[in-house]
Order: sequence, then structure tokens, then C-alpha cells
Amino acid sequence: MLTSPGGVQTEQTEPVTEGGGARHRLRRALSSGHSLFVVVITLAAALRAVVMFGYNTAQLYWYDSFTYLDTAVHLKPGGAFHPAGYSFFLRLLWPFHSVSLVVGLQHVMGLGMGLMIYLLLRRRSLPAWGATLATLPVLFNPSFLRLEHSVLSDTQVTFLVIAALTVLMWRAKPSVRSAAVAGVLLAVAGLTRTAAAPLLVLFVLYLVLQRVGWRHVVALAIAGTLPLAAYAGWYQQHHGRFALSGSDGVALWARTMTFADCSKIKPPAEEARLCPNGTVVDAAGEYVWAADASLNRLPGDRFSHNDLARSFALRAIAAQPLDYLREVVSDASLAFAWTPVSHPKRVVPALSLPVGSWPLPSFPLIHQVRVEYDPAIRGMASVAPYDAFFAAYRFPNVLHGPLFGVVLLLGGLGAIGRRRPALLPWAAAMFLFVGPIAALDFDHRYMLPAVPIACIAAALGAASLWRARRGRRATAR
Repeated sequence: MLTSPGGVQTEQTEPVTEGGGARHRLRRALSSGHSLFVVVITLAAALRAVVMFGYNTAQLYWYDSFTYLDTAVHLKPGGAFHPAGYSFFLRLLWPFHSVSLVVGLQHVMGLGMGLMIYLLLRRRSLPAWGATLATLPVLFNPSFLRLEHSVLSDTQVTFLVIAALTVLMWRAKPSVRSAAVAGVLLAVAGLTRTAAAPLLVLFVLYLVLQRVGWRHVVALAIAGTLPLAAYAGWYQQHHGRFALSGSDGVALWARTMTFADCSKIKPPAEEARLCPNGTVVDAAGEYVWAADASLNRLPGDRFSHNDLARSFALRAIAAQPLDYLREVVSDASLAFAWTPVSHPKRVVPALSLPVGSWPLPSFPLIHQVRVEYDPAIRGMASVAPYDAFFAAYRFPNVLHGPLFGVVLLLGGLGAIGRRRPALLPWAAAMFLFVGPIAALDFDHRYMLPAVPIACIAAALGAASLWRARRGRRATAR
């Protein structure tokens, strides 16, 4: 104790250095019931540090990565498949000329997703162990680590959807401002990947069902719609079509090629040119690129026939709805296999951290991106001694397939009943899972954004079921 000049005794405190402050915050977190999660997210951060040190550069997937980077430099609406939302993010980092910085920030997003899931579930009164359990897939699954370390839009869109859920579900009744912020986050998610854009409708319907008030519904709808409409107008200026991309018709046409029977569809003469012509591939998405497929035998670029392809596809689905549903269900079932299925058969699911080296091919776009965005871009290679760890680090197959089914089931149970605590995350997860399959094809990569959101729903559903059981037992006594 110290005595002040006025004779008042005061408590002596030690000056807090920066390191001491960090240790103090850690001790406070460990003593406040969050110790388990602190340990888990620290291990997850260490794992991401190993990934950063273990590769000599970011993973640059052929075509997509360089298209994103080129769009970032020459800012314009995305091409046929990709809107420009992810390229906006790359544009912000362009002054640093480093794809390593890009993936470093994406690893931070991965940790941020785990943190948001944990905080949201704790806010909803889940125990620390239950909230922590729900974060494990996004924090430790090698598939998420690979996507974080890749110049691809997957991490960003998943982060944005989880952020929108966190903002909207933080309070039992969200504020008008929270609804508007969630709308903006969903709009950016839709501009990152078009498959996320319809989530805006799900969120609006959720607010209507919750009867939170018309101002909340209007705020979310307007905040989400305006950015999408503005981008669609910009896209129209460049491509002559009010849309977010120019491939929806081609994708849906490819989906129908696995079942279309033109004797049942009876298309008009112009659309009949898109009927199956005997070309067979082992996955619906492969028809987009198959040189002998009917679409690719038409003159001009395949995407120049997008409207015609959409018209044919919608006619095919209307004529053969059960066949269409069968194909969607069949492909969706691949997600629940005990051992992950290669789909198409030549493509092995990216379920581990790769070891080896992968040189970049010589192509003008790669050279251009190297000159304009990052001169250090090169083929990726794993680095010793970290590659020994990558070879040993495995995520059990059961956690990819059967457990995903259990997670969806728990979330579904929590989405029914009077309170419906898991309704919104479960509906969002189901849409992100089934939507790409219904629009094109199944892909292990494209289902990953649904996983952490399904985990939120499962945790809320399991907690709801447990509380309901305890309530029944208490009533029986």
C-alpha cells in the first residue's frame, strides 16, 4: 500500500507492459469459463502458422485464382462464372503485391469463423464445451485449411454468411440496425459467390416468421438488395444483361444432361440443338467443358448461349421433375459416404494438406498476373520439415460424411417446434449444401460452406432437445 500526500492509502499496482497485458487477458479468459476454447483456438492458430511456413507460396488453382487476380487489377464485373466480390477483396490488398498476405488474412478469417461460432453459441446459453465442439470442423478440418491457403472465394463467402448469422441472431429480437448490417453482409456474400445471394430471401422469411416487425424486414431487404442491384446494373453495362453472372443457364443445362429425354421434353427446334447427343461424362458439371457435348458444338462461346440453355433446362425440369429430383438426391447422398467419393471419378477430394511441388504452366494470363499483382507468384511446393507433419495430419473420414448427416439431423430437429432455435442456420446450411447440386453438380469443395453453419444449427438443436427433455422430466416429477 502507498500513502498519498493527503494521508489516503492507495493500492500499489505494477505497471502493465504489453506482454504483461497479454498474459493478464489470457489469465482472465482462462478463469472466465472459456479456458477450453482458448486452448482450442490457440492450437488452431498454431496449425495455421505451420501451414503458412510449410508452403513457399499460396495455392493458386488453375484458371479461377488467376481470373480473380486479373479482375482485381482490371476492376470490372466478373466473367461468366464469378462475380467480382472476391476480387474487390484482392483489390484492397493489391498495393502490397503479395498473395501470401492474401492467404494470411484468410487464415485469420478461419479463426474468426471459429470465434464467431463460439461466441454466438455461448450467447445462446450453450456450455463452453458444446460451443467449442461446434467450432472444431472449421478450425481443424484440412479442407478448410487448404481453402484458406488458396486464392479462392470459399473462405470469404463462408466468413460473411457466418457473420450475417451472428449479427442477426445475437439477440432474441434483433435491432433494425442489426438487420440492415446482416443484409449488407449477405449482399457481399452474394457478390462473392452467386450461390449465396438467395440466402437474402431466407433471412427475410425468417424475420417474417419471427414477427419482429416490418421495419426489420424492410431494413434487411433493402440493405441486401441495393448492393446486388447496383452490381447487376454495372454488369449490364459491360455484358448487356442485368445479372450477377452469365453462367446460370449453362450450369442448369449441364445438370439436366444426366436425365434429359427430348422425347418427353419436346423442345422447340432452336432448343432441340441442346438435347443429349450421346456424349457421356461421369458428372453433370463435366458437360459444361466436354468438347463433344451438344452445347459446345454450337457456334460461338458456350456462355453466349446462356439464355437458350436456361430455357431448355427449365423446360426439361418441368417435363421430368421426378428425374431431376432423383439426380439431385443421388448427388447429395455423396456427401454422407463413409469414405469420400471422387466426383467426377478422376478428381480426388481435397481432404488433406498436400505434400510435393506443383509448377505453374506457361500461359499468358499467369505471366500477366505475375507482372501486375505479385512478381513472387510461382508454383507451390511444401517445405521441410513441415511436410512431414502434413503427411501425418489426417481428419477422420467419418467426420466428413456420416457425421455431417448427424449434424444436419440435429439441426433439423432444432428447426421444428414452437421455438425453432436452429431454424435460420439449418435452413441456410441446407440451401448452401443442396443449392449448388440443384443448380449444377455435387462438389466436396462447394459443400464446405454449409458445414460450419450446420454445426451452429446442430449445437442449437441439441441444446433445445436437451432442455425439452429436462423439462419433461421435471414435469413428470
